[in-house]
Amino acid sequence: MNRTATALALLASAAASTLASTAAAQTAPDALIAAARDEALEGDTIAWDFTEGVTTEIGPRLAGTKAEARAREWAMAWLKAQGFSNVRNEPYMMRTWVRGEEKAAITAPFTQPMHVTALGNSGSTGAKGMTGEVVVFPSYATLEAIPDGSLKGKIAYISHGMKPTQDGSGYGLAGPARWTGASLAEKKGASAIVIKSIGTDHHRVPHAGGTMFEDGQTPIPAGALSVPDAENLERMATRAAARGEPLMLNLMLTPKVLGQTESGNVLAEIPGSDPGAGIVLLACHLDSWDLGTGAIDDGAGCGIIAAAAKYVAAMGQPRRTIRLLFAGAEEVGVFGGAAYGEAHKDEEHALAMESDFGADRVFAFEQTRLDPALADRLAELLAPMGVVRGTGSAHGGADTGAISEATDPVIVDLKQDGLNYFDLHHTADDTLDKVDPAQLRQNVAAWTATVALLANAPGSIEAAETLED
Repeated sequence: MNRTATALALLASAAASTLASTAAAQTAPDALIAAARDEALEGDTIAWDFTEGVTTEIGPRLAGTKAEARAREWAMAWLKAQGFSNVRNEPYMMRTWVRGEEKAAITAPFTQPMHVTALGNSGSTGAKGMTGEVVVFPSYATLEAIPDGSLKGKIAYISHGMKPTQDGSGYGLAGPARWTGASLAEKKGASAIVIKSIGTDHHRVPHAGGTMFEDGQTPIPAGALSVPDAENLERMATRAAARGEPLMLNLMLTPKVLGQTESGNVLAEIPGSDPGAGIVLLACHLDSWDLGTGAIDDGAGCGIIAAAAKYVAAMGQPRRTIRLLFAGAEEVGVFGGAAYGEAHKDEEHALAMESDFGADRVFAFEQTRLDPALADRLAELLAPMGVVRGTGSAHGGADTGAISEATDPVIVDLKQDGLNYFDLHHTADDTLDKVDPAQLRQNVAAWTATVALLANAPGSIEAAETLED
């Protein structure tokens, strides 16, 4: 056996021995949880095994494609080999977009190539590309302020001032440029749009990601420039304006829509002893953008939750059923999370958690509606790893949103350090070498402590005052 398998076997033996005594069982649960936590922290290899395997054997997993289908088959085989029960695929159909050729260059009054990638749902320029005058907008709000139709025949460009933050809050401030900037530019009459990549790096690597158009809109070509290229474009625009000359951009993006294809959610379980106690849902997403290999987004997240569930199972059968959700098609519109919510809305969910913010260390936890005594115990279990109690409320992840709205479970967020996350997010640099094994183990340990506590807690894990509402 490898080190992790040996540790799990020893943990299971210790748990059985401890639980054999009723008196010990009343006093030792947190000691058992701490032991499982420490085993994960010191020697887990399960999360790395998944992350390394899916990035090596599958790689990019764009939603709705054959690569994503191969990932589902691979993940189900891996989960079965790890001993999970009820491993299955729950398929659904979705509109599928794939990228084509991608080129950009400033052609006047200067001539320089630009590094660009198409945003998901972008329209096509056609194989011959297009050339237009660039109109620079320092922010989403400045584009929003101009009259509709005023950019006819021009290419809009949106900048932003995204800065690294530990909690990733800069993403929410800069994100609209990508999320709905193309739709807004189309309303203003633009023939295409390019944006400064939604990222915090200064590498010549553009960041992908989805953009959304409203019903009835015809998608225009939409691309993201690498941050250094975007900053160069802004400098060139300033100099061109000083000369009284237009800044011209040649753009070629040739994505296409494949129509309706199949995606799916991979589910696996550790059955609980009390069917009426509710489901503990642990979520990640299996799909990825197609530029990198999906290591931090979100291969590591799937590895983390699976490893934690294994450590909890080694302690003995949990009271609540632990269900893993490896959601499909998150990146292109959270189709997997929506499908899970619709399919399982009539099942009681006691807890919902998601890992989808890379593989850096957990630094804080936040919760919504958790019993205060359990929150206190959780704080004590996480403190030895440098995890503090946050001051905000937990919001859950994208893939748990639909089921949380339907079943109103307790939500716990284990907040990961995001200072470097948006250097890599949605780029070709999202590869296995960016995952630090020690930080990955710390995530598994934090998840193990949290899930062990809440999957086994007697009674309800919900705060009494919310039960009365």
